[in-house]
Parts: sequence; structure tokens; C-alpha cells
Amino acid sequence: MTIQPDPARPRADAPGDAGHERAELIAQAHQRSESYGLRPYESPDFCPVLQSELKTRIERSQSLFTYALPVMETLHDQIVDTQSMIVLTDADGLILHAMGDDDFLARADKISLRPGSEWSEARRGTNAIGTALAENRATLVHGADHYLEANQFLTCSCMPILDPYGKTVGALDVTGDQRGFHKHTMALVRMSAQMIENQLFGNAFRDMVCIRFHSRAEFLGTLVEGIVSFTPGGRFLSANRSGQFQLGLSNGALQAHTFSSLFGLSMSQLFDAARAAHAGIVPLHLPSGVKVSARVEWKTPAAALSGGTEARHAGAGGATGIPRSLAAGPAPSPGLDELDTGDAQIRTVIGKLRKVIGKDIPVMVLGETGTGKELMARAIHADSGRRAGPFIAVNCASIPENLIESELFGYEEGAFTGARKKGGIGKMLLANGGTLFLDEIGDMPLHLQGRLLRALQERAVSPLGSSKVIHIDVSVVCATNRNLRDLVASGQFREDLYYRLNGLVVRLPALRERSDLDVVAGKLLHQQHGGGAAGADNHAPRISDAVMALFRRYHWPGNIRQLGNLLRTAQLMAEGEAEITEEHLPDDFLDDLREAQAQAPAAAPGVAMAQGMQPTRLAEVEAMAIVATVKAHNGNISAAAKALGISRNTVYRKMEEARGLPQQSG
Repeated sequence: MTIQPDPARPRADAPGDAGHERAELIAQAHQRSESYGLRPYESPDFCPVLQSELKTRIERSQSLFTYALPVMETLHDQIVDTQSMIVLTDADGLILHAMGDDDFLARADKISLRPGSEWSEARRGTNAIGTALAENRATLVHGADHYLEANQFLTCSCMPILDPYGKTVGALDVTGDQRGFHKHTMALVRMSAQMIENQLFGNAFRDMVCIRFHSRAEFLGTLVEGIVSFTPGGRFLSANRSGQFQLGLSNGALQAHTFSSLFGLSMSQLFDAARAAHAGIVPLHLPSGVKVSARVEWKTPAAALSGGTEARHAGAGGATGIPRSLAAGPAPSPGLDELDTGDAQIRTVIGKLRKVIGKDIPVMVLGETGTGKELMARAIHADSGRRAGPFIAVNCASIPENLIESELFGYEEGAFTGARKKGGIGKMLLANGGTLFLDEIGDMPLHLQGRLLRALQERAVSPLGSSKVIHIDVSVVCATNRNLRDLVASGQFREDLYYRLNGLVVRLPALRERSDLDVVAGKLLHQQHGGGAAGADNHAPRISDAVMALFRRYHWPGNIRQLGNLLRTAQLMAEGEAEITEEHLPDDFLDDLREAQAQAPAAAPGVAMAQGMQPTRLAEVEAMAIVATVKAHNGNISAAAKALGISRNTVYRKMEEARGLPQQSG
């Protein structure tokens, strides 16, 4: 479908025009563009950020980036060969990723429409990305709607992406040649953005009670289903766009509600209804009186060692579709006893923790990425007197620096540009009566460390933009894979906060240092094959002795998380067979193992540790193995990190360490 624009009436009558409202939106955007000092005839800004800054910005938006990529790929399949491209930006309009038809990408590059370039209104004038972010609404900018003449060959459809608390975290855009405009493009963009939002929502509340509902049962599991999340005690946490629409209330207004006040049932009645429900469908009534069909999910953490394995969700828990976690009532998180798998170091850590649990002593858990620090924190919570309260996890490294303050302490309406109406509840307040887990605490911005210290000492928080003080009662567990003493010495971490947080410091050993590898691997494999629950297929393949020998020789840079990912793949490859053998292992793992052995021919990493290999040598082997994995994935950091079961940040850091190592000769 091709529509030629009318040059005499470029803005009000552009394709897809919704009338006066849209014309007014474009006119206001042009006024803002002029106020920024831009002129229509100006050349585009060809000053993208440096690659290092782009990398940092991607890392700040890591969750958005992770969940958006597969959605973008699906969307690309739908619009391929249409002279167009798909763009993902952060909340400031900086392009994080783009994909599309090669010839159109080349045209877009001529106006700097590429990763690293900022497309805010202040930089580019009226354009779909900048205007959608400025207006916080889906926006079409077509042809001569663009303020800069250089951009007027484009037609762009953009939708802001909101996080689970209603804050704008980025935008999804489809841009193409304006001659190829199609009215359905915006609908595709809206649906794709909503898919990303629902993924972010599910990730944020994966350990809470989630209710998926719709007035028509056949719409459950689709994009239009409402999702609302509560604590196990019934306190409202958040609702997605569709959930707010069906409930007839904004997230801000819903903060005053509980599950009972919205649906007229107690949480125990909800769990009873879920257990008795046919096909897992629970009938509920909205405040408006409308009857809806609902599925109840409580993805309580399973007794997994990988730090990421969770109980099955609704619809996957057996023939009835009832979640396994509800089949016998709400299941608790695994306690410390369940983490004792025979390693003496782990047993010592557990013994130390038992002596301080419930005594208001903060705990600091140290360890490499993937060693199970969050799972240990959950076990501490499960064995404490706060087990009935919330467990709230905050990853200080994954939240953008400009949002972490509002995430922790909350904010009032109008506290900052883009703040949603009625404000937002901070994670510290959400953790009231329970446990606050601050993961990657070493990455917390220095200017916020003082405020965190004050909140912990005074046991009170003040939301941004508010003068009120709210008293809280939280137990704090922190974790980091960085050396906080070094950070204190270099002025990157406050010494007073350090001593406030490290009441008891425990270190989780790396997988290569543990003596229970066989038990850990067996338990992970068992859990991934169904965990022995009723109705599960318990004929899981065993790990062959030859493969276990390989595992003992490997250095496991991604630790237990990497082992869990590898076993998940190997189990699928060995489906129907009695044993997991070397042929079922991923090629990159085998290549990595060979590369590591080539770098240290005298002794394999696991053996070398037992023989007293120096830590610096072990670090060298680890770093070089990560470099080899990146090379095996043709430089794709995301793919390498996924294969290793570690974060992109860790891959980048280890690669930097590898550059500083002496080169091997021969």
C-alpha cells in the first residue's frame, strides 16, 4: 500500500490522521522544536555517543534490552522487505538497538538514525521517538510532520515502553520510507511494546501473587489479558495497562487497595478457589461488578541451586493447570537446610548465618556471579521470623542511575519529569515488615549511598518530592561480586555505609571450589526435569561418568547458573536417552574447555585448584576462557554471556582483565 502525501497539507492530513487532536499534537511538537533553537533546514546531528557510553547505556537498560530483542526479531519478521527498520531507545531517546532491511538501514545511517544517536525532540525536533517520549503516548510522525527537512522522507510509528510501576523506560519505533506507509504499522508497534511491558511485569513480580484475568476466558494468555500483582498478604503492587483499564483505576489509585477490597475475597479464599478450580480458571468479580475469568500464579522460588529456577506457573502444573505452588497451598522459599548439599564451605556459611538470623544483624553475601547469592538471601528470609513478610530484591547494577533513587525511596506526583500521577512506592517501603535484598550493592551510585545509610540508621524513608517521613522495619541482606574494601579505599564506596552493612560477611565459594559438584549437577537436572512432582516425567537422563569428569575439569566462570543452563540444553539434546554424553553438550562449552586446557596444559582448572594453583593463574585461565567463548560467538557479547550463564557486565570486565594479562607464547 502506497500513499503519496499532500505537500500542501502535510501535518493535518497525513495518513492515519485522527483529526484535530493529532494535528494539534504535531503543531505543539513543532513549537517545542523551535523553542529548542532548531531550524528546519539544519543538517542532522552526527554526534553519536562513544561506543563505551553506548555500552553503559545498554547495561543501564539491561532488562528492557533483554526482553525487547526477541520481540523486535518477531516484529522484523512481520515487516521484512518493506523498506523499514525497528528501533529500541532508552527513556532519553538514545537508540540502543536497531534492525531492518539493509538498504534502508544504509539510508537511515545518512541521517544518523543508528545505535548511539539520541532522537529526543531537543536534538532532532519533531520525530516519532522524541515526540512519543515527550507526550508519553503512541505517536505517528509522517513525512513533512518531521520538523527537520532532512527527516521528511520518513514515516515513523512509536510507542513508549513503561516499567511495571508506570515509569517510561524506553520506546519502540518502526521507521520506514514515507511512501510505504501502512495504517497497520502502529497497531503492530503497540502490540509489540505491550509484549515487552508484560515481560518486564512478569519479571518484576515473579515471586509475588499474579492474577491474569479477562471478561472472556479465551483471551487469557493473550496480550489483552489484565495482570495484577499482590504480595502473598494481599497488598497491591502493580497492574499492567490492560489490568488498569479493566479495573477502571490507575496504578496510583490502586495503591490504596488490597486484593480483598478489589475482588471481595481474602487471599486464603483465593488460594482455596484456585485449588478447586476447573482447568485452573477462577471466577472473580471486578469492582464494577463485571465477572471475569482468572488464573492465579504464585511463582515461589523452588529449592534450586541456580538462583533462577522457579516453581511452575499456572497452566503448567499438571492436568488441571493449577500452579504446583497452589496445589498444596502457598509454598515457602527454600530454607538454609535445603541449600546444604554436602560441601564443607557451604555448611560453614549456613552455620554462621543460623547464629545471626533474627537478631537484626545485616548480612553481606560475597561471591562471583552465578554462585547463588540471591537464593541464599531468600533462604535467610525463609528461616527468619519475617518469613510471612515480603522479600524485595533490588539489583543496584541493573536500574538506570537516574531511576535508582526513586526505585528505592519512592516518589510523589510531580517529583521529576515523567513522574506518574499519585507517585510511586519505593522498594524500601515495599519491603516493610520483611527483607530487603540489595544485590550488586557495590554498583550503587556514590551520591545515593549517603541517603541509603541515613534511611537504614533512622529506619525511615522520605519519597522524592515529599517532606513526609515514613517509618519502616526491614532486615537487610546485601550481595556483591566486587571487593568493597578496594572500593572504599578508592573512594567509590562510603566507609560508613560499608560498616553499616557488613554485620556478618559470608562468602559463597565458586563452583570450581566446591566438593559437591556431583550433587549440585544431579539436583539441578532433577529440578529441570520436573522435580519429582506429581505428574512429572521422572525418567530423566543421568549424567555419564565421562561428562562428570569433564565437569570437574572445567573452571565454570558462570558458576551454578552456567551449569544449570548447560544441563537444560544437554537434557533436551538427550531426550529419550538414558545418559547425557559428550555429544549432548553444547559445542561452545567443549570449545571453551579445550581452549582453557590449551592455556593451562599442565593442569586443568579444577585439578589445579586442588594442587594449589595461584589465584592469579586461575583468574588468567578464567579470563582467557571467556575471551575464547566471545570469539566462538563471533564477538556477540549477549550470546557469549548467555552461553556462560553470566551477565554482560561480567563478560566485559573479564575481557578487560584479559587484555592486561601477559600474552602466551608459542
